[in-house]
This record gives sequence, C-alpha cells and structure tokens, in this order.
Amino acid sequence: MGNRGQKRVDIADELPADKRACTSSDFRPSTSNSSVQKQMNLNPETHDFDRDSSPATSGSTQSEGEGERDSAYGSCDSDNNYPNYYRRGSSGDQTKFNKVLSSLNEDLEESEQLTALTELCELLSFCTDSSLSGLMVDSFSPILVKLARHEFNPDIMLLAIRAIAYFCDVHPRSSAYLVRHDAVPALCQRLMAIEYLDVAEQCLQALEKISREQPLVCLQSGAIMAVLNYIDFFSTNVQRVALSTVVNICKKLPSECPSPFMDAVPVLCNLLQYEDRQLVESVATCLIKIVERVCHSSDMLDELCKHGLVQQATHLINLNSQTSVSQPIYLGLVGLLVKLASGSIVAIRTLFEINISSILQDILSSYDLSHNAMVDGQCNQVHEVLKLLNELLPATTSDQDVPLASVKEAFLTSRPDLMQGFGMDLLPVLIQVVNAGVNIFVCYGCLSVINKLVYFSKSDMLIEFLQRTNISSFLAGVFTRKDHHVLLLALQIIETLLQRLPNCLLNSFIKEGVFFAVDSLLSPQRSLLSVFPTLTTMQLSDVASQKSASRDVVRCLCFAFDIGRSSTTSKILTCKLDNDSIKNLAQHIKISYFAREAMNLEKGLTDVFQKLRTLSSVLTDKVNTNMNNVISDQHEQEFYSILLEIMSVLNGKDPVSTFEFVESGIAKSLLNYLSNGQYMENKAGVEGAWGRLYIVEKRFEVLGKLLLSFSDPHMVNIPLTALIHRLQSSLAFVETFPVILSHLSKLTSSYATVPYGRSISYPSLKVQFVKGEGEVYLGDYFKDVVNVDPFSTLDAIEGYMWSKVSVKKSEQTESAAQEKLSSSSQSRRPDSVESNSMPNHANEMQMHAHFDDLVLKEIVEEEQEQEGYVNKSTDSEGCSKDEDSSPKLFFYLEGQQLDYRLTLYQAIIQQKFKEEIDNTLSTKLWSRVFKITYRKAVKPKNDCAEQCSSQGRDFSSSDKATACCHWVALFSDIFRSDFADLNKPGPTYDMLSLLKILEGMNRFRYHMMCRDRMNCFVKGRIRNLDDWNIEAFGVPQNEFVNSKLTEKLEQQMRDPLSVSVGGMPSWCSQLITFCPLLFGFEARCKYFRLAAMSQQVVQPHFSYHDDLGGINGRRHNNNSYTRKKFLVHRNKVLDSAAQMMSLHAHQRAVLEVEYNEEVGTGLGPTLEFYSLVSHEFQKGGLCLWREDHTALNCINSSEAENSRLVVSPLGLFPRSWLPGVDISNGIRFSEVTKKFVLLGQIVGKALQDDRVLDLPFSKAFYKLILGKDLTVYDIQSFDLELGRVLLEFQTLIERKRYLESIGTEESSMELDLCFHGTRIEDLCLEFTLPGYPDFVPKFASDSQMVDMSNLEEYVSFIVDATIRTGISRQVEAFKSGFDQVFPIKHLQLFTEDELERLLCGERGLWDLNELVDHIKFDHGYTASSPPILNLLQIIQEFDHEQQRSFLKFVTGAPRLPSGGLASLNPKLTIVRKHCSNCADADLPSVMTCANYLKLPPYTSKDRMKEKLLYAITEGQGSFHLS
Repeated sequence: MGNRGQKRVDIADELPADKRACTSSDFRPSTSNSSVQKQMNLNPETHDFDRDSSPATSGSTQSEGEGERDSAYGSCDSDNNYPNYYRRGSSGDQTKFNKVLSSLNEDLEESEQLTALTELCELLSFCTDSSLSGLMVDSFSPILVKLARHEFNPDIMLLAIRAIAYFCDVHPRSSAYLVRHDAVPALCQRLMAIEYLDVAEQCLQALEKISREQPLVCLQSGAIMAVLNYIDFFSTNVQRVALSTVVNICKKLPSECPSPFMDAVPVLCNLLQYEDRQLVESVATCLIKIVERVCHSSDMLDELCKHGLVQQATHLINLNSQTSVSQPIYLGLVGLLVKLASGSIVAIRTLFEINISSILQDILSSYDLSHNAMVDGQCNQVHEVLKLLNELLPATTSDQDVPLASVKEAFLTSRPDLMQGFGMDLLPVLIQVVNAGVNIFVCYGCLSVINKLVYFSKSDMLIEFLQRTNISSFLAGVFTRKDHHVLLLALQIIETLLQRLPNCLLNSFIKEGVFFAVDSLLSPQRSLLSVFPTLTTMQLSDVASQKSASRDVVRCLCFAFDIGRSSTTSKILTCKLDNDSIKNLAQHIKISYFAREAMNLEKGLTDVFQKLRTLSSVLTDKVNTNMNNVISDQHEQEFYSILLEIMSVLNGKDPVSTFEFVESGIAKSLLNYLSNGQYMENKAGVEGAWGRLYIVEKRFEVLGKLLLSFSDPHMVNIPLTALIHRLQSSLAFVETFPVILSHLSKLTSSYATVPYGRSISYPSLKVQFVKGEGEVYLGDYFKDVVNVDPFSTLDAIEGYMWSKVSVKKSEQTESAAQEKLSSSSQSRRPDSVESNSMPNHANEMQMHAHFDDLVLKEIVEEEQEQEGYVNKSTDSEGCSKDEDSSPKLFFYLEGQQLDYRLTLYQAIIQQKFKEEIDNTLSTKLWSRVFKITYRKAVKPKNDCAEQCSSQGRDFSSSDKATACCHWVALFSDIFRSDFADLNKPGPTYDMLSLLKILEGMNRFRYHMMCRDRMNCFVKGRIRNLDDWNIEAFGVPQNEFVNSKLTEKLEQQMRDPLSVSVGGMPSWCSQLITFCPLLFGFEARCKYFRLAAMSQQVVQPHFSYHDDLGGINGRRHNNNSYTRKKFLVHRNKVLDSAAQMMSLHAHQRAVLEVEYNEEVGTGLGPTLEFYSLVSHEFQKGGLCLWREDHTALNCINSSEAENSRLVVSPLGLFPRSWLPGVDISNGIRFSEVTKKFVLLGQIVGKALQDDRVLDLPFSKAFYKLILGKDLTVYDIQSFDLELGRVLLEFQTLIERKRYLESIGTEESSMELDLCFHGTRIEDLCLEFTLPGYPDFVPKFASDSQMVDMSNLEEYVSFIVDATIRTGISRQVEAFKSGFDQVFPIKHLQLFTEDELERLLCGERGLWDLNELVDHIKFDHGYTASSPPILNLLQIIQEFDHEQQRSFLKFVTGAPRLPSGGLASLNPKLTIVRKHCSNCADADLPSVMTCANYLKLPPYTSKDRMKEKLLYAITEGQGSFHLS
C-alpha cells in the first residue's frame, strides 16, 4: 500500500470546524479534499457568521477600529448549532459502531477486516464522547488487541493500533477497558521486536495515550524498556512521543518494585547527551523522578551513579553547556545532584573529581540575585546550589546524625587537594553573595557552607583561603543581622578560626570590630557600638514568627537546608536553638581568646582608631566653640588643618577598617562641621539668616578645597574618590533595609471598597475600622469588615472614612449639626453613615469631606479649641493652609499610630518587619482581618507658631545678599529628609547624609572653583580675572552608586506585589527621593516607571455604572494600555499636536500617528511626528527661546525669518519676558505660555510612550524641569559670554566690599575696580537686559547708565530677569502642561544629563563592533556579505548629521533611544532587496515600523553610498508603500 503506515499528522484538521480551535483560517474558503470539509462548506447554518460579538468579548488591548473589525466576524462561542450537530450525529454513530463491531466479530477475510478497521478509524476521527459508551469500548477492546497481535498483515496491525489510539482520544475511560484486555503487553510486544517502522510509531502513539491514565500498568508491563529499546531508530518527533510515555510513567512511580525503571537508567543517561532540548528535558524529568523515588536507598543511588548520571547532569547545569534547559528543569537537575550527594558516596567522589566547585562558582557569581524571588527558601536556583554545597561537605560535630557524615569526612581527609580547590573556588564568591544584601535564607545557607569549609580545612589551607578574602570584615558585617541562627553560625566560624589561627586573626578581629561585636552580645552597657545588635534587642524566633510563606507551615532556618523533610509536612518543627546558645558561645570565645582585651575595651583599640576618634572630637569641639562666631581666615585655616589631618589618616599607610571608620564618628563630625553644629542637634535643615548661611558656605568651600584640590584627572587616589569609597563600604556595612518578598507566583484580582470602590489586579486587605475608645467627636463606622486597597495612602483612606464618621458628633452637637446640614444642603446627599452605597470616585468623597468640614466647623469650633485641636490665635496664611492639609483622622494598629506618609500595606509591613527574622510575607496577610482604630487628629497648639517663625527665618531668593549665592541650590535641603523607616541618629543616616553632600559638592565643583578664584581676586591674591577656563575634575557619577542598595531595590521591584511604589517597603521611595544617585540608572528608570506610570498613580477608576467609565462603555484593562490613532496634517503639525494633546494628554493611552493622505502608520510615522514637532518648537517666530546675541532679533516680519530655527549653540533656554508686558514685537505673551503648555504635554507624552524627541534643551532648562534653582553660575551653560561677565561684575562688587571693610581710600579703590582695565562707567551700559532693549526694569529711568555705585543692582536685575521672574511664567506653564500627563516631580530621580538621555536618546557616534553586535542581517544577507561589509563601512564614515539622517530614514527618529542600538526595538534589520532590473539603478527602501532596511546588492561601495545618501536625503517627509 502506497500510503500504508502514514501517521495522521494532525487529528484536529479532520474534525468539524466547530470542534477545532478558532483561528482566522476558519473564515476563509477551504481547499481541503476531505468529505467532512465539503460537508461543512455545504451547510452554512453550521456557523452563525452574521452574529455580532459582544463588546465585552473584544480584546481590550486593541484600538477602537480593530475592535469593530473583530466584532464583524463573530465568535466561535456564538455557535448555537453546536449541540444540535452532535445530537443529530450521536444516534447515527451508534448504529455505525454496532455495524462495524458485528463485522469484526465475524470470521472475515483480511480485506474485509481492513475495510471494517478503516471505517472504524474514520468514525472515531469525527465522533464525540457522547457517541461512545463504556460497553461499546469494552466490546471493541479484545477484538482490537487480538488484531494488533496479527502475525502477518502489517496493515491490520497498523489500523488496529490506530483505532486503539483513537479510542483513547475520544473516550477518556477507554484506557481502563484496553488495559483489562492486555493492550499494553500487546503493544510492548510489537516494540520489542520491530518489524515495521510505521507500526512501531503507531504503537508509541497508543502507549503514550494509555500511559496518561494507566502509568502503573504500563510500568509493570515493561513499557519503559519497550519504548526505549529502539529509540535511536526513530525521528526526533517520534522520540519525543516515546519519552512522553516514560515521563507519564515516572511521574507515578510506586514505592515498591524498583527494578522495572532502574533498567532504563543507562539508556536515559545516554539520551541526556542529545541536542534536542525538548527531548533532553523529558529525559531529565524522568531521571529526576527516579532519583526522588530511590533517594532513601544509598545502594540504589550508587547504582544510578555508575551509569554516568552525575557527569551528565553536571554538564547540563554548566553555564557553558551547549544544551540549555528551562528553569524548572535546571532546578530539578540541581536538586537531583543534591539527593545523590545526600545518600551516595560515589556521587560525592564523582562531583569532587569533576571539579563541581568551579561550576557552582560560575553559577553563584553570574546569577542575577535580583531574580531571587526567595520564598521560604523554596524552589530557587541559589538556594538549590547552597543545598548541594551543604550536602557535599560533611556535617560538623554537632550534627553527626546526618547520613554519610563520617564517610564524607574520611574521603575529604584523604584528598586534601580536592578540599583546597573547593575552598579556593567557593569561599570568595560565598562572601560576595552575602555582601550583596541577600535575604536571610541565602545568608544562612552561605554561612553554613563557610562554617563547614573552615571546620574541615587544615591551618595551612585556611591561611591560603584567607589571603584572598577579608574574613574579619565579612564576619563583622554579618553581626549586623538580627537572626539568632545567623549569629550562631558566625560565632562558630570565629571559634574555629581562632582555634586554628589564634596568632594570625586576633589583631584582625579587633581591627575589623569582630571582638566588639562579640562583646556587645554580652555587655550591651559597655558596648562602644550602635551598629551591632545586643541580645537584649533580639528575641529568639518562636513558632509564630517562623511561618512558611508558601504554605503557612511553621518553618525555621534550622530546617531550611534539610532535604530529609518535606516542606509540606504538617508537623511543627521546633527550633534547635535555645535561648542561651548564643550567649554561652560568645562568652566562651571572649574568655578563651579575648581575655586580655576583655578587661578593658580601650586597650583593644588600635592606634589609628584612637587617632580618628580624637580628631573627630577635636573637630566637633571646634565647631561648637565657633558656632556663633564670625568666620575669619584664622578659623578657616584651623578647620582646614584638622580636615587635612583627618584625610591624611584615612589615606595613610596604616589602613583604616570599615569598623574603625564607622565607630570613630568621623562622618557625624564632618556633617556637624558642614551644618555649623545643627546636625548634632537633629534639626530638620540649615536655619538662620544670611550670616549662618554664609558660615555654612565657607565650611563647604574649605572641605571642597581639600577634596577637589588636584589637577590630574587620571589620579588614582583622588581625595574625594577615596572618601566616597570609604562611605560606600561603611553604608553597606551598617545598613539593614529589608527586602520584603511575597510568595505570590501571580496576582489575584479583587474588589476594594475602600477608598475608591474599584477592581484591582492584586489582593485586598481585610480591615475592620473601629472608633477609638473615648472618642466623642466621631461616629461609628457601621460596616463590619471591608476590603481596602493595600496600596492606597492613609490620606486617601481618610478621605473615604471622614465622610462616613465625621457626621456623628457628641450628643450636644448632633442636633445642631443636623439643622445646619438640612438648611445648607436640603438633602443634597444621603447620610454617609447610614448609607451603604459607595461614592463613585475620589473627587466626590473629597467634596463630601470638605462639605462636612465646613458645616460642622462652626458647631464644634469651641469644643475643639478647648481640646487643643485648632489654634485660632494665628492669622498666618501659611499656617491656615497647613491646617487645611493636616490629617483629620489618626489611625492605629495594635496601639501604634500609623505613619501618614505610608500606604496601608507599607504601614503594616513596617510593624511586622521591625526585627529582621523572616522577610517573606505569609498568605495569612491577605486572609487576616486587621483591626484599625481611628481617632480625631490632634494638632499641638504651638505647631503653627513654630512653623510661622521658621518661615520667617527662611532665606528668600529675592534677597540681594543671596541672589548670587550658588549654595542655595545645594544646601537649602541638603540636611532635610523624610525617613519613616530610619533611625536618624544612627550611622546609616550619617553615611547617607554625607554621601548626599559629597554628591552635591561633586556636582557643584565648577561653581566652587569659580568661587575660590573670585575670593582670591577679592582678597588681592591674584590681580586679574582674564582666564576663566577653569578645569574642575570631579569623580564619575557612578561612584556614588551603592551596589548593595541597587541590588535590593532591583530585587524588590521584581516582586509580584511591586505593581506600584506603594507595594514596596517605604525605604525604597524615601531613600531614592533623598539621594537618587545611590541607585544605578537602570534601577531608577524601572522605579520611575512604577512611580509615574503604574496604574495605581493614575486617577481612580470610576464605578461600573458611571457613563465615563471607559471607551464606548467598556472598562479599561489594568494590565494593558489602549492605542489611539490620530490624524496629523504635515502643514499644521503644531495645530495637530495641540488637538492631540487636548484629547489624550491626560489619558494613559499609547498614541500612534497617521498622516493625512499617506498610507503609513505605526511606530515610524509616530517617531517622525515627534521629530517634526521638535523642529517646529525651535522656530524663531514663536519667540520662545533666547538667541545668540550675534544673531538677528527673534521677531521678524518676513515669513522666512519666522520659519528659521533659533540660533542657540548651547541649547534652548526660555526667552525673558518683562512682567506686566502682554505684547512684544507683535507676539502676545498668552500665545507663548500656550506654546509652553503644549511643549510640556509633548515632553510628558514622549516620556510616557517611550518616544524620542529632537529638542536640544540647555542644561539649565533641564535643571528647571527637575525643579532645581538656578544661580548666576548656571547662566554660562546657555549664554557663555553673559555668564562670564556677570561673574566678573559680581567679583568686582565683592572686591569693593572687601576694600571698604579694610578701610581702603576711594582713590586707590578706583584703580582696583576696573573691568579689564576699564572703568564701569566707561563701558556705557544701559539698564536693559542685554540683547533685549525693550526689557527695562521699572525702577530704572530711560537715561540711567550703569556705574560702580549701582553695579550690584544691575547684576541683580540681569540675574533676576534671565533665570527668575523673566522666565518663571513660561516654566510654570511648561510644568502645568507636563503635569497633565503625569506629575513632573517624578523626574527628580535623574540628573540633567540622564533626563536628556531619556528624552532625546543617545547622540554618540557608532563603532563597528556596536553595529555588528546589534544589527540583524536576514533574507539573503549575512554579516559577511559584501554589500553588508560595504554598508557598515559607509555608516562608520558618516558624520554626525549624516548619521542623524540615516536614523530618521530607517526608524523615523534622528536619534537612538537611551541605550543606543542595543535598546532599539524592533531590532534594526537589513535584508536583501530583490530588484526587477539592475540593482545599481534601484534605491533602498525602509519599513520604519519594523526598523527594516531593504538594501539592493549594489556592485560597488561608491554606488551604494551614492544611492543611500540620495534616499536618506530625498526620501523624507512622507510614508508610502515600498
């Protein structure tokens, strides 16, 4: 037979259309020749094509147009004739089955049997479960099994076995009937002696289906070996089917009779060497299950190892393996090795001999710990590796009950070379993992391995190990953890090291603080430290605090790496530690090894430590002594000498340990010095008038001179860099910010009643609100338990609760309140306490709360005043505003007031994780009911007065004395913070504050050096200011990035609950706001997306019955954003942009552009639109930007002048407008502000949608966008000449003051106060803004000229007009437009350069390696094709403008996104363009939506360059089909 034995490729293709999955092909004319398909085509009633699908079934991610097109085709689910089709066919099928059964029961000839079997297979192909009964299957089973055993006719065998497979498909219980009639042995018999390959393949198909339901029978019948016996003879697809059978069997292995599957191990181990990933994963699954089954038998594990299982599994987990497997299989293979090592000495020997430590070292060092979603130590790659390491090493003497402990120890003792290599590979990387800030489970696992390494290593090995690591500093850092299990392991490591190497490590332990950490555990009253915990501050973890995050089973670190126990056990595991274990061991170490130092802690201090402490005290005393004195040159020199000595000690020959630096108090002393004593007083900021600010400024200058006084930018030991490194290591040493991870694999949606009444994509918290005991001014909240959005702020919850509980008052005021309510509102709304209805949205609740507040204010005013609620004595406007924004309610959980700055979730976890014991969330968090008490907020009477007085002391930007002081921007908030989670007097806060100050000092280094040069001129040390080319070498910004904190933030953001910043611990937002540059740029970008653009920060969703709830009545999908298409006219780009933004600026929808009368749409046209808008905003006729003074005025009557671009070499900066002037040179100021509003909207939308703009803003304008203040020093960044002149004028002003202060005569002063040898009067300067003659201050007369007497007033006017009042309205308009998209404050995470990268992308030239690495060559081209080599050379030869044109031609944007070519999505792809005629005559074409360049195979490089330049030059400006 020509088609004999051919497999049925896809059964689904032969089924009726309404039995198949719905695809687009279902609605196209069919070309199938099958009778069934013809029948379906002849019966149009089978599908109801004219039925419209419901809008609810349309994809929410599609655009409106797409959704409408989808609804026209109907849905598979709308077929109402589906049951009727099968109801009619069911009775007919029964008759046909009975006929075939009768035929097969008769003694027929082979040809008739073939006919009957063929008809049976056809019936089974199209019937349903309802067509077959169990009796029918039972009747067919013995006949089919008998025919499958046919001796001579392979066609009968094939069709009989195919019918068996079809029965298993159609009737799920068929397997039981077939097994009862010995179908499995019959199939296995055919596989054990293969005569016909197609029959064998069909047997494998049938066995795979039977094994799904009857794995035990298949195992007992020898199916494993039957399918594996000749597996090499089959194709890869058939091999996969065979392995699926083995997988089905191995998943249900019985607890007895191991021999049937043990025989298959050699074949399976051999199959692990295959290249097909799916095949290898199936084999790995089988072996994993087999090892799990026999893991309690050492003999059987040894037997498994003899077949090369260890070598093959190790090869697959090697990072350099050519065969990659999925993450679950990878974890399973590591777990397989863990089980082998736990019970087989053969496995241990093999693993050590193949150098497993090198492989595990690569895994630990390269694996991204931020992916470590640690959940109770379960199912995690690093955790599994640590399990393997713990099993490879024998247990210590305290755990000799562990199997094979003595055998492992004897083996390693006999092979010290293996132990040495093991330690050399793993000890450094284990320390690195712990120092990366991992959670408590990983920390404990690493310490457990280190403890074993140290315990079983000889002294000479330990010396070699410790040469590569600073074990003392590492152990000191471990003592900052607060878990007893971790501390006990650290103490055990210390004891072992001191036993083996007492003379080598004693001094190191003292220097690095290990001795003091041990002493603090025993004598907290004598402890020098605030870093190390004491036993009095910790409590031993009890069963209540050690709950598994995955199944809420009691879980302890003692059992975290115990593979002998199942994590699902219901038995309560009691902690192995007792309350005195740590204390006893610490006492033993102290007495035995620190006896001399234990008597007197001072004797244990090193000389360098004592010297640093002395210098710290001297600096502090000096600051306190001179706090209120006038700063003199002598004082400056004294401070400089002390600071110089401190830096000399820190960078001297005697190394200073991290412990010594932290405990010396140097950081706090420096902060106290810089703040002029206010830091020690824990004041919020630098307060006082100009005199105190001047003192602080001088302090910064002295320290800056010391840290920035170098001329070689390539110096290795730059003073500032050295201090930053010291602070970074200290911060990593002392910080204990928790990473709190959930166990959730995916989020479950819920409905949150409070505060907005909306569906959310994550679980809700169950809360019972209870009125505080004795509270008389609030009513009861009558609902029992409500669902609360966990990521809502307490302020939002108050907005909901206030309208519910504020109406009810005391008995005396209730009636009065009702009278005022009735008279004021006339039943404008139902009683909020009695009503159970939800407000539609947040605005309504806020209106209710405000209405209640106004109505009841007069009634309860007297009682509130008596109780201290309000202070009516003040009339300060600022105080009244603060009072209106102050909380109305206080919330309490378990007696502790919740912090208003946090979300409810953050407030709860802040209380739960105050002590670091277990940083994983239990599922009971979401089922537990939290009882939250509310009370009327009480505000102290003196708060407002203090605030008003502090406001009066704040420096003003309009004060002449501070008008040019560049320090205002630096230390106006340098000492301010908003930490709810941080103990401010502690060392962590000291390190953070000093790092923030040094970062600001590094950022303002040019200003500082300019200031120093000006001071030298003022005091006569230099005679001229001709040379302003000051080179201020600083340190790179990435030096301020703390890798540990960045890793913690990355890990936290990958947690499933981190759908917004409210779902992360509060330290994340507080710390990234306080000092953003502590975190890497990529981490801040991710955080920015969460904070600014997550669904939780947009306006609250409306309820489902609100007409405004969504587009066309449909609700938005929380997990995706809609796409909006907008028609743009090229000749009216700005008008189109204004219409677009008015409609969509406030919506979280991705905008796509299509041009009028053009066919192109999608990514390319959209990117080009943003480029066109950028170009339009740079036109001089708009009068938005300053121009270079050498250019013409920005306003010109001719059309050409109006369309030309602004000349601004240093970047765009707003043009100054005189306050009160509405029209200037024919341009209305209202139009200017409208354009700035539109610009803000465009910039915000571009950032939101990840689009690239081509707007060359100046650095100063970026600073304004980021909310930073500008000073006279910033003017040079957009107008170099004006900035330099103003600085020189300011220097002359200060020189005049100085000469007057020392009594210099006016005749001598006149010679010293010349501008480059010319008197100020002779410069003939008018009192106007340079370049803008119409900009004249009100106080100046028309003929007033600038002279030395009014020079200071002139400089103040220029500075104010240029960077303050002259541009403030434009900047506010820009910000107001931006805020319509998302709050502009979220951009403050970035620097000016980083914001430019985000907004405008990269502008650097490309190199060859970057081009080859990030460009895809396809469809006829490879990286070595001659046309491609020519193209790469041409691109490299392009200048900057040509590269911009090439990019715009290919992608639609002239600049690459942030990250360069690597970040371009889709990837830039170059394919061969097939030309009809000569290739040299054709032009390249592009698909900008896919970044797709179609390049003809030009014969020469010159021809290619000519055609390419022509295309990128002339091919701009429209989108058409290519």
